[in-house]
Amino acid sequence: MRFDIFTLFPEMFAGAFDSSMLKRARAARGLEIFLHDIRAATTDKHHVTDDTPYAGGGGMIMKPEPIFAAVESVLEIRSWKLDAGNASIQPPNSIVQPLTPIILLSPQGRLFNSTIARELARADRLALICGHYEGVDERVRAHLATDEISIGDYVLTGGEIPAMVIVDAVARFIPGVLGNPDAPHSDSHARGLLKGPQYTRPADFRGWQVPEILLSGNHAQINAWRRREALRRTFESRPELLRAVALSDEEKEFLRALGWQE
Repeated sequence: MRFDIFTLFPEMFAGAFDSSMLKRARAARGLEIFLHDIRAATTDKHHVTDDTPYAGGGGMIMKPEPIFAAVESVLEIRSWKLDAGNASIQPPNSIVQPLTPIILLSPQGRLFNSTIARELARADRLALICGHYEGVDERVRAHLATDEISIGDYVLTGGEIPAMVIVDAVARFIPGVLGNPDAPHSDSHARGLLKGPQYTRPADFRGWQVPEILLSGNHAQINAWRRREALRRTFESRPELLRAVALSDEEKEFLRALGWQE
């Protein structure tokens, strides 16, 4: 899978993609990441990529020309040009419908989660546009991006960190990236629940014992215990997630005993 990341600050990605799982995935050619400096697509001698907003307001807005030029060049998209002799024609929502999803990282986007990560992992290639300053010119959202994604209800200085988050989360669903192919399907959120408690050696640490059930070797009972503990942790930390989980009558009764209300 290939990621094309369009950014004003490619140096921010140094280290994030050169360590741990992502480094191994890139070395094995299961994951390709290309960084594109939006400033390189400017045509003026000062490489200006931002300007003041029309009608006033604080901060600076990223200009549309260099973003369009960078993305169109890398993805080889035909540029849309309005026919001056027929100004009544309205440009389409996107320049053309590209084969590659073009994602604008924006606080206004749909909230990123495990389901979206799995969805994006089905693509062969993704383009990520990192906004900065007070945002990007609206024409980027309306006529270039095919999707908008936010990683949370808070504001960051730019889209670079969200891009790192999305690459990391999506990469886990790419076959061959993880050593254990079942790992993405047992992670927290993969089945709608948070993961319950986990333990490793030693069995006794400062008097705190590993639950006996995990030492029993009875896999059916261990799986049942893990399911209950996942339900318990989800109820205690993120009870709203339970609304989307298919629950058995026994599990509903277990949750009611904890104080859950349907």
